[in-house]
This record gives sequence, C-alpha cells and structure tokens, in this order.
Amino acid sequence: MKPGKRYREAAAKVDRTREYGIEEAVDTLKTFPPASFDETVEFNARLGVDPKHADQQVRGTVILPHGTGKKVRVLVLTRGEKEQEAAAAGADNVGSAEFIEKIKEGWFDFDVAIATPDMMGEVGKLGKLLGPRGLMPNPKSGTVTFDVGKAVKEAKAGKIEYRVDRGANIHVPVGKLSFGKQQLVDNIRALAQELVRAKPASAKGKYIRSIHISTTMGPSLAIETASIAGEPK
Repeated sequence: MKPGKRYREAAAKVDRTREYGIEEAVDTLKTFPPASFDETVEFNARLGVDPKHADQQVRGTVILPHGTGKKVRVLVLTRGEKEQEAAAAGADNVGSAEFIEKIKEGWFDFDVAIATPDMMGEVGKLGKLLGPRGLMPNPKSGTVTFDVGKAVKEAKAGKIEYRVDRGANIHVPVGKLSFGKQQLVDNIRALAQELVRAKPASAKGKYIRSIHISTTMGPSLAIETASIAGEPK
C-alpha cells in the first residue's frame, strides 16, 4: 500500500541516515501533521539477547513518571477484606467468582487484572483466555499479590509491563503526543534505564542494539542509545 499524504509529510521531516538525541526526537514528533486523535508515542528497542534461552528473558515492570495518558481499568480478583482494600485504592471492578464467570463468557472490559494468591487456583484456569491478551495476573509483574491496594495504585499511576518478544524486541507505549516535551523525555528515559537495569548476566556484547520512537500513525526515529540508556556506544 502507498503511504498516505499525512505519513509522507511526516516522513519527509525524518532523517533516516542518523540517530537523534532524545529531546530533538520528541521535538520532531511534535512537528508531524496532526491526526484526528491524540496519538500514542511508542517505544521500540532491539536487545542483544537470545529469548530462546530462559536466562536471557527480559521482563519486568516500570512506573512511568508521567503515566501513559490512558485511563487504566483495573479488575481485582479477590475475596473478603481485600475487596474493600482494592475498592478504596480505586479498582474499577472487584470480586471473585462472578467476574471469573463473566470472563469465561467473553467479558474483557479491563486493562489490568490483579489477583490475590489465594485466588490463583481458580484464576489459573483462565490462562487460555487471559494469556493471549496479556491480561493474566503474574507474580513477576506484581499482579499476584496480597498488597492489592499498592498494586491498584501503581497500575493507575502508569505502571507498565515490558517483555522481550521472540525477535528480541521490546514494544511499549510511553505516553501521548499531547504530553509536554519533558514528560515524554522523562518517560522514555525511565523505560530505557529500566531495560539497562534488567540486563541478563548472560547477555554478551552490545545489549541495547537500537531504540526507536514513533507515533501511532507516523514514521519512527532512531535514538542515540547512549544518550538515554547509559550504555557506551
């Protein structure tokens, strides 16, 4: 397909022969012709790991300083006194068996699912439904916990999960184009530095191979990795 006029105009502003400093890259994104909606700014990194090996899996969470700009709908699967704790922290839906049945029937009106450990015997049966959608509670991401109040507040504040794919890539949103320049810069730096912190001990050679940022409907810009990730070139 031939790129549309808006994409071509944006692409004409990008020099694909070089890497941009992070602040210049964000400035450039903001010069693109506007879309009819508030576009998401997306972060893509290629890592020097082999995801086939368990000891080179890169996965974790990070709280973006300025959130993602998206209203996060949180479901907490729990029972007893933890229901009140979750509701007080701002969870959108709280319960146990009734929501498990709703999910089995095809209800997925939530962005994050949090469960207490005592619920995982039942929640685990939803793996085939929640797993492919990236909604399955997991201890590694902090979404299987008895501290549901903290988990809900972090989810609402902009906590995101990252996970390397089969091609050794990380792809996550880092905010909206309407964010201020410094807000986007802060979020991008926070994620890049978290990826460096999560470097597997078994990873050899250059770890952060490349970083690109883009808007939902626009072209990507290559970023100077050393300027935001703290790794030498």
